[in-house]
Amino acid sequence: MSDSDARIQRFAEFLARSGLKTTRQRDRIVRAFFAAGRHVSAEELYHRLQTEDRGIGLVTVYRTLKLLREAGLATGRQFGDTYTRFDPNPADRPHDHLICTRCGKIQEFEDASLHAVREKAARSLGFTVTEHKLELYGFCRECTRLAGGRPVRSGKAARPV
Repeated sequence: MSDSDARIQRFAEFLARSGLKTTRQRDRIVRAFFAAGRHVSAEELYHRLQTEDRGIGLVTVYRTLKLLREAGLATGRQFGDTYTRFDPNPADRPHDHLICTRCGKIQEFEDASLHAVREKAARSLGFTVTEHKLELYGFCRECTRLAGGRPVRSGKAARPV
């Protein structure tokens, strides 16, 4: 069973425990979300789905993403935007983000030494961490290369990549 199939199965089990049904629309939304494999907004997912199934509404996409969050199978993040992007990596898999302020690309990374620093700081202050967020903003390799290595003018980030 693939990782995506396992997550789809976990979602179906969550729905059953919650007294909710697995519907064709939910199934298509969940499959498209995990197939994207990156941070997507509800609107972006909705537009992708419209090419295959015009019967899926934006409200259904939002509700399904909310259920995925409640099931612990997605996290919602705002990267300086006014809208939420949903991450197919569950909250129990901590990772951090590099966000290009020119093109909007989001790159995930994990660093055990950063995890150790966070844990040490929390422990020394008697703090229990339930969630963390580290976002580094700047310019991706491609945007820096396109600018010929010169400082890149920052503006509103374009659409996410």
